[in-house]
Amino acid sequence: MKGKPYAALVLSMIFWSFSFVWFKIANADYDPVAIVFIRLCIAIVFLSGFLWITKRFTRVKKGDRKYFFLLALFEPFFYFLGESFGLTYVSSTVGSVIISTIPVFAVIFAWVIYREKLKLINYLGVIISFIGVIIFITNSTGSITLNPRGLALMFLAVVSAVGYNMMLHRLAYDYDPVTIVNIQNIIGAILFLPVFLIFDFKELMATGIVAKSFGAIILLAIFASCGAFVLFAYSVRHVGIARANIFSNLIPVFTAIFAFFIVGDRLSVRNGVGMAVVIAGLFLSQAGKNRQAVVDTDFAGRSA
Repeated sequence: MKGKPYAALVLSMIFWSFSFVWFKIANADYDPVAIVFIRLCIAIVFLSGFLWITKRFTRVKKGDRKYFFLLALFEPFFYFLGESFGLTYVSSTVGSVIISTIPVFAVIFAWVIYREKLKLINYLGVIISFIGVIIFITNSTGSITLNPRGLALMFLAVVSAVGYNMMLHRLAYDYDPVTIVNIQNIIGAILFLPVFLIFDFKELMATGIVAKSFGAIILLAIFASCGAFVLFAYSVRHVGIARANIFSNLIPVFTAIFAFFIVGDRLSVRNGVGMAVVIAGLFLSQAGKNRQAVVDTDFAGRSA
């Protein structure tokens, strides 16, 4: 069991890393909202079918309904709006690097709200990993060359992801990961429906099905909207918010590699140095055991 949550985390980060590349492919023919809405609908069919076959449908407690709504409002709704539109202004590699700042904020909020504590060496690892991200996104003169609008939208995704993590922490110990992700996708699709009908429906009908781009959306649905979220929710239950989120610093590393081979994004020596620092910080952030027992006990009391 000890190694499974970490294996699940690495696999979820690989899936999310691919999502930046797949989105760029899909965005060649489809608008962001259409991509997200179709992606969610496919994911709902996939996960609902799995729950029906395995007979694992779970009734949501009345007191938890508001947390599920907030969960879906943060992610997929606000998160996907920020990420999807942001990726129209920045490259897949840069977008993934901005997203990888999530652990810094997640660690802070996990401590403030849930008192989820790490050791000093773990916090040092977070800082080092963040420095690696800064090295990655800066050029040789030390300045950051990013589109301001794209930066703002990607930051909206970061803030939304932190809110999502806070809600996920309240639900991860009481509900099966597949159930959590399926419910969040259903609520998210409902939230996106009017936006999709108003802005993207006519254009989608005019475009029709483009094999390469639509195929990328299917991959997004199965591996990112289903697989990555389920694996991540499973891991949060076992290692906590702070440790789980630090793994998102691997996303720019994987994305840069995948983007290099698939869509031709270029890598520099500076990118390589940034990647190495990120990975070094990641290992430090996971050193020792997480003092989480108090968090879990306290959480169970609040959720009863």
